[in-house]
Amino acid sequence: MAAQIETRSLRVRPYAITGGRTRARYQLLVETMISVPRYDPEFSATLLPESHALYEHARRPVSLAELSALLNIPLGVIRVLVSDLAGDERIFVHPTGHSYRYDNTILERILDGLNKLSA
Repeated sequence: MAAQIETRSLRVRPYAITGGRTRARYQLLVETMISVPRYDPEFSATLLPESHALYEHARRPVSLAELSALLNIPLGVIRVLVSDLAGDERIFVHPTGHSYRYDNTILERILDGLNKLSA
């Protein structure tokens, strides 16, 4: 899936893309995976170039770090753009390991099992 990416002039600063916003509305870590739950080509055509490219790449699950590298857009800008699309329910933000509570009993059982393997 190679999306045609329209590019802006390098003179456009990253803060101009986000309208000066630097914070995302969601906790979006580098490893956070996103995907498009229901792809809408008409919606995609209405997006600005950076959001359009992001939306097209997220047709398959992709991490924020991958998007930043693929699109050559700073991670902070990716976070703000993903946050905007997630707020409109156009992008699904997959929960990360930080979203779950750790059960100490399970962690101790895993550690015991690993110790038995190494012995």
